[in-house]
Amino acid sequence: QVQLQESGPGLVKPSQTLSLTCTVSGGSITTNYYYWSWIRQPPGKGLEWMGAIVYSGSTYYSPSLKSRTSISRDTSKNQFTLQLNSVTLEDTAVYYCARGVGSAYWDMGKYDYWGQGTQVTVSS
Repeated sequence: QVQLQESGPGLVKPSQTLSLTCTVSGGSITTNYYYWSWIRQPPGKGLEWMGAIVYSGSTYYSPSLKSRTSISRDTSKNQFTLQLNSVTLEDTAVYYCARGVGSAYWDMGKYDYWGQGTQVTVSS
């Protein structure tokens, strides 16, 4: 069974960079034809797809976040990471990593495995 675990600081100051790591077990992040996404849910709002890295290493981002989002991976550790620059209070959310299949990254129905989520609060 595939398991995903988010990790990283739970508190980030405004204007700084949010950095999270997703550790995957039970499956390789390089296995055809899966992709690996970061998804977040602000308080009282719905799920928002942020970006993804596919099995080949190619990355894709939400247009609204592309300018300050970067996703990378370390295949030796079976991990992928999220960096979100210049955070504001509106970036406070529960952040999830998840595995999906297909090409509609924004469709939450395409994800079969999710991490438990990690709370990140932006505050000074």
